[in-house]
Order: sequence, then C-alpha cells, then structure tokens
Amino acid sequence: MTLNEQIGQDITAAMKARDAGRLSALRMLKAAIMNKGVEKGRDLDDAEVIQVIGSLVKQRRDAIDQFGKAGRQDLVDKETAEVAVLEQYQPPAASEADIAEAVTAAVAEVGATSPKDMGKVMKAVQAKLAGRTVDGRIVSETVKRALSGSA
Repeated sequence: MTLNEQIGQDITAAMKARDAGRLSALRMLKAAIMNKGVEKGRDLDDAEVIQVIGSLVKQRRDAIDQFGKAGRQDLVDKETAEVAVLEQYQPPAASEADIAEAVTAAVAEVGATSPKDMGKVMKAVQAKLAGRTVDGRIVSETVKRALSGSA
C-alpha cells in the first residue's frame, strides 16, 4: 500500500471515529499531496509524498514560532497537534549521533578543510541521510563545528 493510500484510509478512520483534529490535519495533507500531483501532472510516489509532508511540518513549526511570539496559545496548540499527526507519516528521524557520524564521513570523503567547503559537505551529508527525517539546522550546525575545528 502506498503512503497516499494509507492517508486515504486514515481519513476514513478519522471520520468514523469523529476525530475532528486528526481529520482536519489529514485532509490538509491530502489536499497538499493532490495539489503537488496536479502540479507535476501525475500521481506522487512515496518519496515525493514524504517531501510534501516534510514541507508541511516545516510550515507548521514556523507557524508555531510565530504564534508563540504573538501570544496565541490556542493556535500554537492547533499547529502542534497537526505536526503530531503529520510526523506519523515521516520516516524515523536521524539521531544527533547519526548526523555527527555522517558529517565526519562526509568531511573525509569530500576532503573539506575550511568553512568554504560547507556546501559540498552538506550535499554529501544529505545524500548519506537520504530517506530519513533530518533537521537541516542541526546538520548545518554540526558541519560548521566540524569545519571550524579542522581549519
């Protein structure tokens, strides 16, 4: 069963359970997947669906920051609940130890010696951690530390 089909079944289950919060988040996800599919002119594969989910999670986290600064706890709670639903469809997250290991290997592989090589190292790290959920900020900070320490 594809991820898209699983989301469709989960929408049906949420309707039957009358779980309004989960249903809302799943419908939003399904609409984003359909929009991306129309944009591409075909159905999305699982990897593309995961990219859509990742972008929605990132949008929600940015919104949580903004609503938190504005003092809108009701909206922070709503967005946090949506993130929880969306994260169920993402692959397991890479731990900081996995990221550090991938950065060390990428620095050696690319032969990076200074912060100028950060782009090459980032690209290599992303390739090594493909298929897993990775926080780009953590990767970026880890690469900066590794390159400034080796410079």
